Amino acid sequence: MNAKIISNGILRALAIVVGIGIFLYLLYQIQSVIVYIIIAGILSLITRPMTLFLRTKLRFPNSIAVMTTMIFMLALLAGLIGLFIPLIAEQGDSLSLLQVDSLQKNIQDIFNQINSYFSSKGIDVLSEIKNMDILTQFKEIPNLLNSVVGAVGSISVGLFSVLFISFFFMKDSKILKNGLLLLVPSTTKGRFSDSLETINSLLSRYFIGLILQISILFILYTIILLIFGINNAIVIAFLCALLNLIPYVGPLIGAVIMFILSMTSNIGQDFQTVILPTTTYVMIGYFIAQIIDNFVSQPKIFSKATKAHPLEIFLVIIIGGLLFGITGMITAVPMYTALKVILKEFLSENNIVKTLTKDL
Repeated sequence: MNAKIISNGILRALAIVVGIGIFLYLLYQIQSVIVYIIIAGILSLITRPMTLFLRTKLRFPNSIAVMTTMIFMLALLAGLIGLFIPLIAEQGDSLSLLQVDSLQKNIQDIFNQINSYFSSKGIDVLSEIKNMDILTQFKEIPNLLNSVVGAVGSISVGLFSVLFISFFFMKDSKILKNGLLLLVPSTTKGRFSDSLETINSLLSRYFIGLILQISILFILYTIILLIFGINNAIVIAFLCALLNLIPYVGPLIGAVIMFILSMTSNIGQDFQTVILPTTTYVMIGYFIAQIIDNFVSQPKIFSKATKAHPLEIFLVIIIGGLLFGITGMITAVPMYTALKVILKEFLSENNIVKTLTKDL
């Protein structure tokens, strides 16, 4: 009898393991669909205030309110793409095979001026860089551009899928909620439903806060670049502001991009009197904008949106980065906010939970 019970237990355990394995394999196979659903859910949260405003204040029918919001989203997307067209056209022209030699010559001139400038100061920091023959790598850039063009088809399919799913999430906000409730035991559905409503509200405010943060940085970067006459200032500012979606790492990448584009914007000019001073002033302005973001706008926006202390947000992002890398840093705050709401609903008597969720 005991042997039979043990064998049944082993078979049951094996069946569970195999079932979990099959489930994870299916998730892996449909990972692109899951990404589409997540992005659509985020878009529905971001646009929720606008949809509610159209429904309640302007008395739009539900479908009309959703369609109006979708049209606004598409117009915004088209505007963003329109910003990048001049930059892509200019770079595509300058990086074409016919002009790679000219581009290499201009950059070689910059290297020579940099080397001469530092050599006059007794510093020979660029000699090794010149010996690396990195300029020949520019011949690979057109191939990279061709690969990007080849990916447009798959991006189009993804965009259509996201917009299609977003429409139904926005039209019926309970679709996703009801789908999640199917996975929850009947005894806790009511409390879990309340938690989802709170999570939706907080995450909607959080994502709107992200947009506000990026907008502030975009304005600051644009002003800095326009003051110093950098080409394609609006596009560069938007790209560097967008990189701030990656906490702490993104601004560093943005600094490198702005540094390089500020130098290449003045190709052909004298290094000591034009390129070096202009790039230095641009980078000083960039770091001032980052200080304003890190110590003024970001703490206020995120603290009010997620109802969490700035130090709490900082620690959560660092832990998320250590555990899951860049993806963890980006998703740390939304996941932590959702976890806090659920813990408050189900473990409200715990002292630690009370302390962490006292402002929710």
